[in-house]
Amino acid sequence: TTKNWKARRKLAWDDVQTGAGESTVLRVVPNRSQFFQYESVSLICEPQGNSSEWTIKRNTTKNINEECPPSLHRINKSYCYFDDVYSGDTGVYWCESAAGESSNSVTITVTAGDVILESPVLPVMEGDDVTLSCRSKKTVSCNHTADFYKDGLLIGSSSTGNMTIHSVSRSDEGLYRCNISGTGASIESRLTVRGKDDPDVPYTDVVVTQEVQPRRFGDLEASSTFYSTLRLDST
Repeated sequence: TTKNWKARRKLAWDDVQTGAGESTVLRVVPNRSQFFQYESVSLICEPQGNSSEWTIKRNTTKNINEECPPSLHRINKSYCYFDDVYSGDTGVYWCESAAGESSNSVTITVTAGDVILESPVLPVMEGDDVTLSCRSKKTVSCNHTADFYKDGLLIGSSSTGNMTIHSVSRSDEGLYRCNISGTGASIESRLTVRGKDDPDVPYTDVVVTQEVQPRRFGDLEASSTFYSTLRLDST
């Protein structure tokens, strides 16, 4: 109903007001990359200050660089709500401005299978606790034994279907999947960890030219020096 949808939409907006900073970030609600068919998913470009200038786009197996499909519940081009997702919605999503700028990209996978791994779709902060959940479409109860794998290696089992990585570090980055005996296995999802001291300033290409040439021991030609990856210190 309209009333129920408005309540879900308000919850989605409340969930993503976490302070994205100056850069535009594409967030997914709920915060995971794997979904069963017919689940509901919201995508939001943040910040919302100039939301009309940003459009959610995606690449799928059928279409490239297409806008998020129009929906009855779509507020503007920077907000996309799927009442039911299908396998055809699997793909890479991002925000793009009218000036051609792009946000982070996220990979969303929609499966018709019986098991998914719930893990954060966005990078997590180093030192935080991260909980991975192995969900079965067939089992209503959350209490089922699940095996968890990282980069193809078994790292643990849980009788509740959940595994928490305490004080996550860069060494915990990798591809994770889970398996429920007698039910099935999830696909892999990547867990990315961001360091607390990681600068917000990206790499950039800079050309530096010497106007006054110093004395040289060899007979070298004066020329411009090209640095392809120079990190600028933020102040």
